[in-house]
Amino acid sequence: MNIADFKQKTAPKTAIIGFDFGSKRLGVAVSDLTRTIASSYTIIERKSKASDIEKIKKIIVEKEIGGMVFGLPLQMNGEEGEVAAETRKFAEFVAEQTGLPYTFWDERLSSAAVENFLIDEVDMSRAKRKKILDASAAAYILQGFLDALKKA
Repeated sequence: MNIADFKQKTAPKTAIIGFDFGSKRLGVAVSDLTRTIASSYTIIERKSKASDIEKIKKIIVEKEIGGMVFGLPLQMNGEEGEVAAETRKFAEFVAEQTGLPYTFWDERLSSAAVENFLIDEVDMSRAKRKKILDASAAAYILQGFLDALKKA
């Protein structure tokens, strides 16, 4: 779904949830209701689809979510690989379970950009970075999408 379609299908004055998908962890970020600022929210330790969706649904209700953005891990040449296919499959599952519109946002180098910021600007230790990296990458992905959404 392109940005214009996504904008049209999401209820106004609802937040957008962003995901940085991983096989072990799911980074989660949430926007404000004006869809201006993305904030890191949590990291879901993945155990099962049932457990994952239960936690996601709880966040959707708590944060008044109207749509979802999944970081799509494209290869550097722009092609989709195995992880992108897994991300698409997971996104379809979450959409089926929640009924929310969803789209994808190119996440190439998002984790690297966030990690470099945490090292260079915040001087954060490796142990601390590991605890927040996935949620911070989700916020980075979601903020990029929100900025594009404002222009759509």
